[in-house]
This record gives sequence, C-alpha cells and structure tokens, in this order.
Amino acid sequence: MVASASSGSSAPPGSPGSSGSSGSSSSSGSSGGDGESGASETAGVPLPPTAPASSARFPDAPPGPLPPETTPSETTARLRPVPAAAPARRRVGAVDLTPQPGTEGRPFVRFAPPEHYDDRTTRLRPVSDRLKLRAVAAVACLVLGIGLLGGATAGALLTGDDGASSARGSYRAAAELWHGIPVNRLFPRTLKGDGAGPGGADRTWTRIAVAPSSGCAHAFDPLLYKALRPAGCLRLLRATYTDATQSDVTTVGLMFTKADASAMRALHDRFARQGLAARRDLLPRAYAAPGTDAAHFGDAQRASWVVDVLTDVPVVAYAVTGFADGRTVTDPEPAADAMKPGSTTAPAQAGLGHTARGVADLIEQGLRKAVKQPTERPS
Repeated sequence: MVASASSGSSAPPGSPGSSGSSGSSSSSGSSGGDGESGASETAGVPLPPTAPASSARFPDAPPGPLPPETTPSETTARLRPVPAAAPARRRVGAVDLTPQPGTEGRPFVRFAPPEHYDDRTTRLRPVSDRLKLRAVAAVACLVLGIGLLGGATAGALLTGDDGASSARGSYRAAAELWHGIPVNRLFPRTLKGDGAGPGGADRTWTRIAVAPSSGCAHAFDPLLYKALRPAGCLRLLRATYTDATQSDVTTVGLMFTKADASAMRALHDRFARQGLAARRDLLPRAYAAPGTDAAHFGDAQRASWVVDVLTDVPVVAYAVTGFADGRTVTDPEPAADAMKPGSTTAPAQAGLGHTARGVADLIEQGLRKAVKQPTERPS
C-alpha cells in the first residue's frame, strides 16, 4: 500500500514533497551518483548549481549559497606614465643597425665611409676649410702660369726673338771650342772600336802624332778645298793613328768652319746630292809626322777615306788611311765602297775602309760630347 501510493502520487515541481524526494534522491545519489547524473543529462534539463557539501569546505560551516561575483574597482590613484629611458650612447665607431619605421623587410645597405671620415670620434671633423685653401692655391698657380706664358710670348713678339738667336749663339760657341778643349779629349791617345773591323771584329788604334793647328789650304786636294770654301775655314786640327799591328796609318781631321747652321745644312745637302765625298779627285791629305810609322804617308799612299759635313756643329770631319809600309795605291776607294761585302780591292781586303770609317766615327762622337760638356772656357 505504502509503495503503491508513493509511486502513484505525482507532486508538482518545486513542492515540499518534491524537495524531500529530491533530498532523498540526493542522499541515495551520493552512493550511486553516476546513475543519477546520467538520468539528468538524459532528460536534457540542467540542474541548478548546488553548494559543495560541508565536508568539502570547512567542517564547521553549514552549506549556503555562493557569494555573488564582484567587479574589481580601482582603489588607488592612477599612476602617471613613466617616460621611457633615453637610449644609451653608442660606443665610438658603432653603427646603429636598428631598422627605421616602415623599412621592415627591406635589405640593409651600408655605404662606405666618406672620404674625410674620421672614425676616432662619432662626429665628423670639418675639412671644408682645407679643401677651400687647396682650391684657391690651385687657381692661383694656374693664373700665375698663364701670366708667365703670356708675358714670355708678348716679349718674344715685341723683340722678335723666337729662340733663333739663342741657337745661333750656341752654334758659334761650338765653333770657338777648338782652342778651349784639351787635345787629349778631341784626339784620345787610344781609340777602341768595338765591332768596327771587318766582320764585326774589335779594333784598337793608337795615336802617334798630333799636328799643330793650322789653316786648311794645304790639308785637302785643290778641288776639295774649293768645295769646302763656302763654309769658311776657321781652324784645322789633325792627328794620326796606327792600328794594333802597325800595318796601317790613318790621319783624322776636324775643320772648324765660320758657317752658321743654315750654311752647314746647305753644304751637307750639296755633298750628298752631288756625291762629292766619293770622288777620287776630292781626297783629304794625310799628316805624315817625321819619325813615326806615318813618315812616308803621302798622297800616293792614300787608300780609303771618308768626309762628313756635320750639321749639329760647324765642323767638317774626315779620315784618310793607307798602308804603313809606304806602298803606293793606284786605285783608292771610298770607305763606303771598301766596306761592301764581296769587295776584292786592296783597300777592302786590308780592311782600310772599316778603319777610316771607325776612326772618324769615334772622333766625331768625342767632339759632340765635348761640345755638350766643355771643360774649359775659350779665352
């Protein structure tokens, strides 16, 4: 009876009976809570939150409702914003690699230091004053140089001096050196001709006599003297050499002229154009010094010769060679022909053409050096 009444009665929700029944269910659910929770979730009705049992909180505190949620409120005065600390000063030479705003993702490019960069301090030293001074100095030098050039040009135009007078003075000074240069410098005691002999053989010649300075009337064949007369004979210097075997003798001469540069060029062109230096009737004469190997060196013993009209100095240089034993040469030959390969003449076979050419070249070279660096002033 009791069981059927209890199961058949249905109490509305929220009635006391329902609460008591719930309490009983809760008590019984404490032993089998899993089944009751499953029933509630199955029904789909959420259960209201319940306070934890007294045993889960403080043992002496009775169960009660949960405290309401509170909203946190500010209970102290608002703090003022603290300014950000100033960035620390970079050390000397350090580079700030922090990307600037809006440059994220861009490649970082570092340029080379400027030309006047001073990495000992973080601040660049002013160098503009130094550059300005240099620029002013350069401009001043340029203006000064232009002024000097202009003055020299104006002076040359006013005086009509274009350097020709200076050249004439040097040319005349060279003509006067004949009595200011030591004889050993014009005619060395020994001449060394490297490769001057036939086939490139080395030759050596020794001076055996020096003629006193003289005029030119008796030093040349009459026709040669006539051809040289337009240049004017100022002075003639001569010396005679012999080879190492003393088998040939050579007289070399320097005729200092009175002509200027233009006259010497004209004489040179005439000799080259007319072939006067190769004519057998225009030979220079030998200096036959008594008591030497050249004592019998006369006109009939002349075998080969050269005549050079110089244009850089007012001088006519020549050399004439022959046999030391005094033999007569019936067919003399100019040095240019006697030096040709395959020549079978007596002067060519004896190498007299090489001798005349070699001695003349060495004396001319010494003369040019003496003119450039004279050791004594003419008196």
